[in-house]
Amino acid sequence: MRIPLDDTAREWSDTARRFAEDELIPFEVEAEMNGGRLPADVVARHAERARALGLAAMDVPVAHGGLGLRQVDQVAAWEQLGRVTNALCWCFSEAQRWMFEACTPDQLETWVLPLVRGERRECYAITEETSGSDVSVATTARRVDGGYRLDGVKWYVTSFNHADFLIVQARLTDGAHAGEDVLLFVDAASEGIEVLRTPLFSHTFDHHHPELRLSGVFVPAGNLIGEEGGGMAWSHAWFRRERLMIAARCCGAMARLIAEATEFARTREVSGETLLDKQMVQAMLADSVTDLWAARLMAFETAAAHDRGEDLKALHTRCSVAKLFASEAAGRVADRAQQIFGGRGYLRENCAERFSRELRVDRIWEGASEVQRLIIARQLGKRGLDEM
Repeated sequence: MRIPLDDTAREWSDTARRFAEDELIPFEVEAEMNGGRLPADVVARHAERARALGLAAMDVPVAHGGLGLRQVDQVAAWEQLGRVTNALCWCFSEAQRWMFEACTPDQLETWVLPLVRGERRECYAITEETSGSDVSVATTARRVDGGYRLDGVKWYVTSFNHADFLIVQARLTDGAHAGEDVLLFVDAASEGIEVLRTPLFSHTFDHHHPELRLSGVFVPAGNLIGEEGGGMAWSHAWFRRERLMIAARCCGAMARLIAEATEFARTREVSGETLLDKQMVQAMLADSVTDLWAARLMAFETAAAHDRGEDLKALHTRCSVAKLFASEAAGRVADRAQQIFGGRGYLRENCAERFSRELRVDRIWEGASEVQRLIIARQLGKRGLDEM
């Protein structure tokens, strides 16, 4: 069931799918059986191949040497990368468009453009113990001579074990913007950063999510992203993109689950019939196709609305709608696929088993489903259905 994409979007979809199927998917089971880890040479090859294909430069403006792709093209690519389990598609860093709006030329050269070249890796330190989808920030940024001192504890700092710098959200304690948020580039080797623990999660990724303590970490003034007090605006830009690309990846996961479950049902015989002949199995597959089709339409239309330059608040809401529906639909599809596979679907070597664990977090991170519903409902109340 194809979305009517133009030649450029189809090319990016085909490119990403070939990369996923030829390079990444063959290593999923090995990663699963080894704590998410792959041999260093394989990891390096995946990263180099991703950069050579242009995946790391998709959202980088042409003026800065990037591809400046439309959101439709990027959704087409990330949909196909979503077919991959074990976070193997996280083999490259992305420099995102909002960074080129927020950062100084010096910052772009120091922190952002090296991501595209594979010279640096980043992670985001936003969430805290008492926060979550509401982005309640207790980490403080105290103004000192030449910069800031950071104090606080950050949770779920995804990919810190691979990163050489962090983007930290903190709250100013003094100055004209006291009580407001800032975003800062922070070198991962800075004195005062301590890993408190690295908890285990349901998925088997080589990208860890540790808890970090920041104790008097000095950050030069030149590392401030944007203006003092403007941190939430850039966090919102990051959330919009992440929510849309989560929706895209969920679509890719659903497509693979449906294809593999259908193929199994076509060949598995029960009581003289194939599973595919059983009406209850047909119903599960039909519901899964319907979920996928609806999610794809939402994701691609939301991307197209970005490319048309529509109202920012409306785009924010549409990203919430797309993430909410796609992440919940993907959970339903994974559950049905696992049921169709039966006992085989409970094997870790089966993609349905892995997806059933990995997709669960998409209903939580970058704003839980409940928060997405609040965003949607509030915009409905403020703007009305026609303006959402």
